[in-house]
Amino acid sequence: MKKPIGTTARTGEICPESGNWEVVGSPTTTAPIAKGNRMPPFGAKAVTWKLIRYA
Repeated sequence: MKKPIGTTARTGEICPESGNWEVVGSPTTTAPIAKGNRMPPFGAKAVTWKLIRYA
């Protein structure tokens, strides 16, 4: 079962769903991240990522 759009994950956590993820806050960016990979930092900082689109 897929995780819902809007699911969040923090830097260092295991990605719960493959798709396009967006950094919550500012500055922001998007990145394709595959399920099972570790959520990356952004701008050398730990951030919260939000799932915005399925892969």
